[in-house]
Amino acid sequence: MADPLARADLPRRGGRGRRAVALAALALGLAGLVISLAGVAIQLLPRQFTAAQQHQIESWEIAGRWRVLPAGQIFPASLTYLLPAAVLEDAEPLNLHALRVGIAPQSGCASGVTTASAAAVLRRSGCEAVLRATYIDATRTYITTVGVVVLPTDAAAVAAYDGLNQPRLAAAHDPGGTGRLAAGVLVVRFGGPAAALYDYSPQISASFADGPYLIMYAAGYAGNRPRVNVTTDRYSDAEMTSLAQGVAQSVANTLAAAPAPPHCPGAPGC
Repeated sequence: MADPLARADLPRRGGRGRRAVALAALALGLAGLVISLAGVAIQLLPRQFTAAQQHQIESWEIAGRWRVLPAGQIFPASLTYLLPAAVLEDAEPLNLHALRVGIAPQSGCASGVTTASAAAVLRRSGCEAVLRATYIDATRTYITTVGVVVLPTDAAAVAAYDGLNQPRLAAAHDPGGTGRLAAGVLVVRFGGPAAALYDYSPQISASFADGPYLIMYAAGYAGNRPRVNVTTDRYSDAEMTSLAQGVAQSVANTLAAAPAPPHCPGAPGC
C-alpha cells in the first residue's frame, strides 16, 4: 500500500517547480522590457556627433553662408573700424564709420579680379564666385572695394592665397607706375554722377584667407584725388589701410564665424 504522505509531497514539489519556471520567465520578460526601453531611449535621446562629424557639419554651414545670407547682411550699409592709437599719437584708438556705396552683381572668377593670372589661380583652387562691394569713409576721402572669393574648402582658400602671393602676382606695376600693387580684387566702377566721387585708382591691395573664403581688398583716394602715392603720407596710408582692412575683416567675420555646435532635435531617426 502506497504511503499517503508520499502522495501528499508530490504536489508541493510540482508547485515549487512551476513557481521557479514562472519567476524565471518573469525575470526574462523584465530583462527584455529593460532592453527594449533602453533601445527606445537611445532612439529618443539627441544624437551624439563625433568630433569629425561636428567639424564637417560646421564647415558645411560656413561654406554655404554666402548663398543663404542676404547681400545686405554680408555687406551691411555701415561698418565700424578702428584707427590705431599710434597713428593718432593718442592713448586710445578712434572708432570710425565706413558707409556702403554699392554692391556689385555677383561675378565670375575672371571678371572679379585684376589680372588673368590671378583668375587662373582662383580657378585652379575651385573658385565658385566673386562677391564685391564698395565702401567710403565718413569724410568721403578714402574708398575701398572688398571682394569675397568663394572656394570649396579652407585648404582651397589658403592655396588661392598662396598662389596670389607668388612673386609674379604679388607685385604688378600699376598703370601710373607709382607703386607696385598685388593682383587682387577689381574695384567696382560707377557710372553717371556717381563716377566723379566713387571711381578711383587703387593705392593699396591685399588679401587673406578666412575659412573657405579668400577676402581681397583694394583702396584709394575717393574721386581719384590726388594721385600721389599714399605711402608718402604716413597718416593717409594708415587711415586708408585701416578703412580697407576694417571693412574686409568685418565681412570675413560675418561669413566665417564659427557656428553653434550642431545638435540633433531628438526625434526618432534623427
